Amino acid sequence: MTTVPEQVRLPAEWLAHRYDPGHDAFHFISVDRGRRRRAAFLTDVELPDVGDPMVIRRGDLAPALPEQRVNFVFHSAYCCSTLVANAYDRPGRAFSLKEPVLLNDLVGWRHRGGTPAQIRAVLQDGLATLARPFETGEVGIIKPSNVVNGLALPMLADRPDAAALLLYAPLEAYLGSIAGKGLWGRLWVRDLLAKFIKEGLVDLGFSPEDIFLQSDLQVAATGWLAQHALFARLADQWPTRVRTLDSEVLLARPMEALTALDTLFGVKGTAAEREAVVQAVFTRHAKSGGDFDAEARKANQREAARNYAEELAMVVAWADKVAQSAGIALTAPNPLLPTK
Repeated sequence: MTTVPEQVRLPAEWLAHRYDPGHDAFHFISVDRGRRRRAAFLTDVELPDVGDPMVIRRGDLAPALPEQRVNFVFHSAYCCSTLVANAYDRPGRAFSLKEPVLLNDLVGWRHRGGTPAQIRAVLQDGLATLARPFETGEVGIIKPSNVVNGLALPMLADRPDAAALLLYAPLEAYLGSIAGKGLWGRLWVRDLLAKFIKEGLVDLGFSPEDIFLQSDLQVAATGWLAQHALFARLADQWPTRVRTLDSEVLLARPMEALTALDTLFGVKGTAAEREAVVQAVFTRHAKSGGDFDAEARKANQREAARNYAEELAMVVAWADKVAQSAGIALTAPNPLLPTK
């Protein structure tokens, strides 16, 4: 483990990977652009051989450059958010970060007792550090893990130049994805909801006992609804900076979506460049790298609908009633693309 002198400005290859609140220090690892592109997420599992971190106390980092802009892709999971992040790895135009663990560390610190003021100060410095471009003029796009959604409000409030896409899968498609992943998916949604409760994001009229008695897919739907309620608040607070997008609309209209996103994010690009991105990115599975297209995704959804038809129908009907009672629209407001 290496320490470094004061007022350090590291090149973008050094990723701000972890935060240590005990020493108020960031841990940096060397990850070049190609490695970031190939990794599904910027996690230890995906980056097992990057060597020892370079540890820098937060106060020893050089101030961020004022022109560094960063935007966000917040998401409700299983909605092609990694695909969108991959679409913004465009040398000279934009760079993307897929689920940097540093932001998850701040959520964990908050759950262990980090105060709002402490979290916010480190969040500001962390985002500034993550925003370093590989090339001058590149715009940054950060896709946090959805466990970080509870920090979306301060992230947008503290960066008035930032825009955000709020990406989601329709409820039935989301529930089908969870069911199709078996026990792992069902455990994951319970863990996620437990974290959302700690974040104060779940306000649907349920007592702890109510949630304990919910089925796995009801828990999944509760978490989805909590995120939709948050998305609606963000879109209402920053209507010019925040847009929502249904994953199925994204896959059906990728060129329109990228054109609108480039405008929202302030990314320069031509129609030919966007067409090349669609051909390169929207035909590959965002995580595995294999072949992928919208029809393949729909086929998986149809299979889930057949295998779990009764459970999905019951939970979707139940969630619709919960949404009506809580005043949550199942279609998010302020869409990126107009309805055809």
